[in-house]
Amino acid sequence: MATKTAAELEEIQEIWDQYKANPEVRDEYLRNRLVENYMPLVRYNGERIWQRLPEGVELDDLISAGIFGLLDAIDAFDRSRGVKFETYCVPRIRGAMLDELRSMDWVPRLVRSKASKLNEANKKLNEKHGRAPTVQELSEFMQITVPEVEKWQQEANAVGLVSLNKKWYETDSYKDVREIDVLEDKKGEDPTRRVQKNDLMRLVTKGLNRNERLIIILYYYEELTMKEIGATLDLSESRVSQMHSSIVARLQQQLGPRRVEFGA
Repeated sequence: MATKTAAELEEIQEIWDQYKANPEVRDEYLRNRLVENYMPLVRYNGERIWQRLPEGVELDDLISAGIFGLLDAIDAFDRSRGVKFETYCVPRIRGAMLDELRSMDWVPRLVRSKASKLNEANKKLNEKHGRAPTVQELSEFMQITVPEVEKWQQEANAVGLVSLNKKWYETDSYKDVREIDVLEDKKGEDPTRRVQKNDLMRLVTKGLNRNERLIIILYYYEELTMKEIGATLDLSESRVSQMHSSIVARLQQQLGPRRVEFGA
């Protein structure tokens, strides 16, 4: 969305104030003003999803579905929570678009067939090489050109689209568990792993003097080079390397009997 002036932002806040003043009576004019203001968000997210889809899906259909998601977000938005509306509405807009795709069953049968063949080829080549195959290897195995493989891959990615609002399973509570609630956050740090890492660091550095402890922390946890550690501790690179080898040998002797505990 384009950057708005202070006057425009103030006007939007006034519209929100008036629209939310009486929840029992929704002013259609005010709601349309809000839809008009946040329409660029609908179009932006629609275009991003549409770019991943094979031919045959209309962008206007996605945008129409996204508008319904935006309308739901406007009515359900609770300003007292202190969350920006833009942050709150985007999952609802995208969810409405993806739900529309699912209800349309827009993926052609041929695309599903291609995705199945591509998946089978990936599986066989993975078993053969012990790694994910390259596009060239897929091309030779499937006897199609590299551009065709890339197109199949793009279409296969679109087949896997899942609504984030889809129910994962129903619960006895008022809130059902949705797809978005069970997705793995690959960027998030596992708190258990962080605790284990800290515990291991305390165990490893126990009994070491200051310089030895710093060498272990800077090398293994801060990922500094021997030269950088030497500059930090005012030691030569060769001296740091010598101390590191001595520390590692000592730790191996001390902690060797406990390898099972560390999952080694």
